[in-house]
Amino acid sequence: MNIYIGNLSHEVKEDDLQNAFEAYGHVKGIRLIRNRYSGESRGFGFVEMPIKAEAQSAIEGLNGTILNNKTLKVNETRPLRTIERRSYRRY
Repeated sequence: MNIYIGNLSHEVKEDDLQNAFEAYGHVKGIRLIRNRYSGESRGFGFVEMPIKAEAQSAIEGLNGTILNNKTLKVNETRPLRTIERRSYRRY
């Protein structure tokens, strides 16, 4: 399951998230989203946990907790919305 983590402090590193989420189960991967020019964290990221029960436990356990003086927002990643293409006819 892919998990979204929001409201991250700019000082949070991948290791910090690894330690927090490993308390709930196996972590397959972590991706912090960074500004492509400055390399600074944009304040959110994603954690991949292959076992759904462990991922749900991590979401429930970590949502609303404090990491580096910021309250985390943790939930299941929503699927990307597709834009419906409309066909317009000229009359």
